[in-house]
Amino acid sequence: MDLSIVDLSHVPEGESATEAYEQTVELAQLADGAGYERFWVAEHHGMAGYIAGTTPEVLLGHLAAETESIRLGSGTVLLNYYQPYKVAEAFSVLDSLAPGRIDMGLGRATGPPAADRAMGYDSSPKTPDEADSEHRRKIEETLRHTLDGFDDDHPYSGLQLARSADDTPEPWLLGSSPSSASLAGELGLRYCFAGFIRPQFAEPAFEAYREAFEPSPIGAGPEDPEGMLALNVVCDETDEDAARLRAPTEAVYQRMARGTIGDGIPSIETAIEELGGVPDPTPDPVPAGEWSRSISGSPETIDSVLTQLTDRVGVDDVIVQHTIPDFDDAKRSHELLAEGVGI
Repeated sequence: MDLSIVDLSHVPEGESATEAYEQTVELAQLADGAGYERFWVAEHHGMAGYIAGTTPEVLLGHLAAETESIRLGSGTVLLNYYQPYKVAEAFSVLDSLAPGRIDMGLGRATGPPAADRAMGYDSSPKTPDEADSEHRRKIEETLRHTLDGFDDDHPYSGLQLARSADDTPEPWLLGSSPSSASLAGELGLRYCFAGFIRPQFAEPAFEAYREAFEPSPIGAGPEDPEGMLALNVVCDETDEDAARLRAPTEAVYQRMARGTIGDGIPSIETAIEELGGVPDPTPDPVPAGEWSRSISGSPETIDSVLTQLTDRVGVDDVIVQHTIPDFDDAKRSHELLAEGVGI
């Protein structure tokens, strides 16, 4: 099993984005040394008081200079906010800075209404078909810019990008539904499913991906389907300790369900108070048909649970995020996870 990390650059309590980025760099270096396959950074807008991950293309350039060999990428860059040519330019520059190490994770999402307006996002009502068609167009155009995939008579065929000698960014499509999975398959892209958003759709999404898969005519993806499962994972010495460490994650999910996200990740003590107790440990084995937005356990339990979940969807790659308020706890979680999985 290949293991990767996606990091949101949580702002520590009482600190600033500067400290958040310092922690992201430290975590990327830990991942690089521990044998993780990839380190991705996220894009969120309007929440920078507690999530400083707003601009992957900027942060990735710094991470490239601070790491040695780990692949770096966006989880995800939100195409609905940008023009495809600019995205292709940014990631080609990143690939030039770190040849053969850049993943271009493409997706879509919206933020708070004020942030959407500030980003110039057209929020006028669209049918699902109209929204999907626009998303597909932007993905295809980004890929063709990145891979020189326009026909000679196309108006964009003469546009040039800053490139490394031998490589191009590796495209991924990210999503949380069977429709995004089908689109990834139709375009012949690698697909990452966000199991920490809508885990109940994991199995039908990967089924849809494989059913729709056709190799990309411009070489944007693999010859055969290639997927990755994204999960919120917390690891500690024992199942009980890990369940306690998972409490802030569960509290954040409850706040989101109520529409009151709050000012950041609550402390373990605050989270336990909000939840009315410590969450139950993640069961091992996982009951048939059950999926959770977050899982926790000892290294041995996490290894077993991840194996079960990846077997269900037929993938060998997992990318994990965390919602742990204390950075030392977060680092230890990733270290124990690496040991448990044996990367």
